[in-house]
Amino acid sequence: MTHVFSWMTILLVLYILYEIGGKAVPAIQEFGLSFITGTTWDANKGEFGVLPEIWGTLYSSLLALAIASFFGVSIAIFLTQDFLPTYLEVVFKNIVELLAAIPSVVYGLWGIYVVIPAIRPAANWVHEHFEWIPFFKTSLSGPGILPASLVLAIMILPTVSAISRDAISSVPHKLKEAAFGLGATRWEAIFGVIIPASATGIFGSLVLGFGRALGETMALAMLVGNSNQLTVSLFSPANTLAALLANNFPEAGKQEEQVLMYAALLLMAITLGVNIFGAAIMRRASAHMKGATK
Repeated sequence: MTHVFSWMTILLVLYILYEIGGKAVPAIQEFGLSFITGTTWDANKGEFGVLPEIWGTLYSSLLALAIASFFGVSIAIFLTQDFLPTYLEVVFKNIVELLAAIPSVVYGLWGIYVVIPAIRPAANWVHEHFEWIPFFKTSLSGPGILPASLVLAIMILPTVSAISRDAISSVPHKLKEAAFGLGATRWEAIFGVIIPASATGIFGSLVLGFGRALGETMALAMLVGNSNQLTVSLFSPANTLAALLANNFPEAGKQEEQVLMYAALLLMAITLGVNIFGAAIMRRASAHMKGATK
């Protein structure tokens, strides 16, 4: 039965690719690779390019992943290495998992009314004193890459934390006992034995978290600024592929709709590739742990 559902999932994904790809064909034939390398989006002039959106998608997702990886792995260690009584471990575990149940639009509103006002003074102080650094070249007046990435990091935190926790928990207890037997402290055992043994699984959690971040739409559409520009400044507005689709589809004409399908095909290809890679890593980590316990 598992194989049946697996094949049904594969066929569904292929069908979606077929439908999106079929509607994107006219745009692919007209614009080709220039669509990927172009930086202008002007439906009135018939000029379309998504390089700023691709850059914004990767930039915000990688920044969010950097934040979520630190806190996610830290939480995983905290919840698996007997730092808390069992009942508190369950409470903290449930709190982290509940973050995944919050709707994306709620995260977006929270980002607008709480995160941006909270970080704006510090961000503008950094801009005033370190404007010569490209990452702080502009001031933060509203939506931008940094607030979007901070909120996105919280959204992918449950994914990173849960999978990292499973990876760390699957490390054979005998390895930890052997480290203690050799005189290692708790932290030496964690960083010298447990983390290296679970590194493949932790890396898989980061890849899957990255895949989750790439496809996030509503919160990013509300927080990233929807500005069609290439920038490395953390405080500048930008755009992502998912936000582009959400904002432009309602009023798109026939040509722009075909072009947006091209953008959707790119986003789906990137997301699928990342998630397939992450799933392969997790299978490898699982097989490695099963071999280690024999």
